[in-house]
Amino acid sequence: MKALHSARGNPLFSHATAVWLRFRLNEVGPLAALLTLSFLGYGFFYLADEVGEGSTAALDRKILLALRNPADLSDPIGPRWLEETMRDITGLGSVFTIVFVTAAVAVYLALANKRRIALFVVAAVGGGELVSTVLKLFYHRPRPDLVPHGMEVFTASFPSGHAMMSAIAYLTLATLIARIDPHRRVKALVLFLGVFVTLCVGVSRVYLGVHWPSDVLAGWCVGAAWAALCWFVALQLQRKGEVEAPDPPPPA
Repeated sequence: MKALHSARGNPLFSHATAVWLRFRLNEVGPLAALLTLSFLGYGFFYLADEVGEGSTAALDRKILLALRNPADLSDPIGPRWLEETMRDITGLGSVFTIVFVTAAVAVYLALANKRRIALFVVAAVGGGELVSTVLKLFYHRPRPDLVPHGMEVFTASFPSGHAMMSAIAYLTLATLIARIDPHRRVKALVLFLGVFVTLCVGVSRVYLGVHWPSDVLAGWCVGAAWAALCWFVALQLQRKGEVEAPDPPPPA
């Protein structure tokens, strides 16, 4: 007890406590956001280090080959319609689709008199696109050459831009919409859809042979970490009244 009392009288302890309370880290939402950010951020840099050392190469090759016909590596496993479906799914992570969905949600929020949160959505997704571009330029990993590509690609491989931007856009949008909508079923639906679409886009990139599995995993990590950061910032801004707070729950 004496040690605890002494620690509480320490200026460093008092400052840490003030920071903790200022950012509401004694509440579930902000604390969960920062823990998620820390865990996934560490996961990305750990994976990037493993990729740089070549530790993921064997597993990457094994998974990529498992998704191809051994007699013809240009032929992905499964029926023809599955390959076409995967091309459709991967389009959900394209720059055009991400921009279109983000703009549509921003317009919806603006029309719902939530203009500041609409601007935040645009800034969050736009900032994520910038992060994705910088990371690709920094790591500059070549695309897989083990199997023929199922579609045209133009940028570096690590991290997967489609997987990353899907996580950034759909998870950020899902968490923000869940934050401002008072209905639990709507919250659950948008969060499920955000995660589901993100996973599907990442899987499609490996299936089409345009990314190593480690590229996609890294894209998911950094994209979800960015979404967690945006969630944390949104909570702080809502607390300060700089973006719209959630609507009150509907009457029972």
